[in-house]
Amino acid sequence: MGKSIDLYTTPGCPDCAALKAWFGARKVAFTEHDLSQPGIADKAKAEFGVRVAPITVCDGQVLYGTAQEQLPRLRRLLDRD
Repeated sequence: MGKSIDLYTTPGCPDCAALKAWFGARKVAFTEHDLSQPGIADKAKAEFGVRVAPITVCDGQVLYGTAQEQLPRLRRLLDRD
């Protein structure tokens, strides 16, 4: 699918797990960033204005909210290939 995807997650987050499973089922590669690691949450806040997981960045488009809120936009973004 060729898109650059970064997924900012936290351990135990059900929406994070749902997005990871959704990407995995579609064989969509992504880079995971753990917001509980030092500096990652601050970086997310500085770059995206939020630090609440999950945050998905797909080719520069920033999505946040629950997995169910993000999935319609992700489908549209990934279907453009």
